Amino acid sequence: MPFTPGLELSRRFYLEAVRPLLDQALPHTPHSAARLGPGSEVLGYDTPRSADHEWGPRLQLYFHPADAREHAARLSIVLSERLPKTFLGHPTHFAATGEDPGKDIRVMTATDGPVHHRVEITDVTSWFTAQLGFDPTAEITAEHWLTTPTQRLAELTSGAVFHDGLGSLTPLRATLRWYPHDVWVEVLARHWQRVSDEEAFVGRCGEVGDELGSAVVAARLARDLMRLCLLMDRHYPPYSKWLGTAFSRTATGRRLTPVLTAALAATDWRTREQHLAEAYEAVGALHNQLGLTARVDPTTRPYHSRPFRVLRAERFAEALLAEKQKPRSDNI
Repeated sequence: MPFTPGLELSRRFYLEAVRPLLDQALPHTPHSAARLGPGSEVLGYDTPRSADHEWGPRLQLYFHPADAREHAARLSIVLSERLPKTFLGHPTHFAATGEDPGKDIRVMTATDGPVHHRVEITDVTSWFTAQLGFDPTAEITAEHWLTTPTQRLAELTSGAVFHDGLGSLTPLRATLRWYPHDVWVEVLARHWQRVSDEEAFVGRCGEVGDELGSAVVAARLARDLMRLCLLMDRHYPPYSKWLGTAFSRTATGRRLTPVLTAALAATDWRTREQHLAEAYEAVGALHNQLGLTARVDPTTRPYHSRPFRVLRAERFAEALLAEKQKPRSDNI
C-alpha cells in the first residue's frame, strides 16, 4: 500500500469520517480541527517507519470551553462506537503497547469492539496551555519565549488546521509563528555565545592528543551552527532526531552539509578545524546578510596567541546585544 503522509491521512480522516459524525452529534456547535503537537508527521518528516507508534488517523477537535466541558465525554463515546474500524487501510483503534509503564504509548491495532481513537476533544486555551506551560492567549513574556523549547514551538506552528470554525486557532498559531524581534536577537546572541565558548577547544583538545575530545567538541559546534542557520532562516530548530533533516532542507544547509560532514569525519584536529573554519565564515556571512547589526568581519583568526583558527564568535553576540539596546521606532 503506498504511504500516505500522516497530515494527509488526518485531514481526510477528519473530513470523511469525523466531521460527518460531529455534524450529526453536535450540528450547531462551532469547532476547529487540526493535527498539531508531537509527532513526526506534524513536522512533515514521517515515513512508513513512523507507523510503529503514535502515528495514524488522529487529530484535535477544539470547542469553546463550555462546549468542551459539556460535550467531550459524550462525543468521545460517539466516535468510539461509530468511527469505522479502519480508514484508508489503517486501523482507527490505538492499543497500548505497555512498553513504557510511565507513558500511554499506543499503536494502531485491529479491533472488533469500540475503537480507542486518537481524537482529542478539548478547547484551544486549555490545550495550548498544557503544551506550553503558559497561556498563549494572554500576554506572552520574553521569559515565556526564551524558556520554551524550539521543538515545542515547531510542533504548534507546523502541522495543519483542517477547519477553524472558532476563528481563534489560526490567529493564535500566527502569534506563535516566530519570535518578537528583540527575543529573536537575544536567541541568536545566545547561540553565537555558545559557539564562542567552545570553538577554541577543537584545537586545544587535539594539541594534547585528545582527538576523541576534539571530535566531540566539533560535533557540539556543528549542532550549534546548524541551529543558528535555522534560526537565522526563521525556522524553529527541531530536536536532535530531526535537526539534520530540517537543516538539509534549507539553502544554507544544502551548501554546508558537506562541509560539516567533512569536519565530523576528520580523524585529526587540523583537518577538523579547517572544515569548521569554512563553516564559521559561511554562517558569519549569513549573519551579515540579515542586516540585524552593522557588518561583522566573518573571517576566522587565531585564538589570542594560540595557534587555533576560530571565528571569535562572541563578536556576533556582542553586536546583536548592542543592537538590541538601541531604541527602535514603531515602524520597524
